[in-house]
Amino acid sequence: MKSKSMIVEILIGIIFGLVANVIGIYLYLFFFFDLQDGIRNTLRIAASNDLLGKIISLGALLNLPTFFILLRKGYFYRARGVVLATLVAAIGILISKFI
Repeated sequence: MKSKSMIVEILIGIIFGLVANVIGIYLYLFFFFDLQDGIRNTLRIAASNDLLGKIISLGALLNLPTFFILLRKGYFYRARGVVLATLVAAIGILISKFI
């Protein structure tokens, strides 16, 4: 596989991972928080209560099935991208702890 197409596959995997993380965050907020004020205000309240890192990490759990589905289908570079997206989520958690 050429390096340019490998990079494209990894970028697609990163996008898959980030989208899965956002969907996981939304699902967690939908089931466990009152969203009448909207997602933005709910995230602000979570950040003020020091819960934002926990919400991001629970949203990242959706990356696990995404990773294994991509592995099973043979998209190894996309699976690497999902791992990189999980690392981006971990960096986001670190940033939210220090802000």
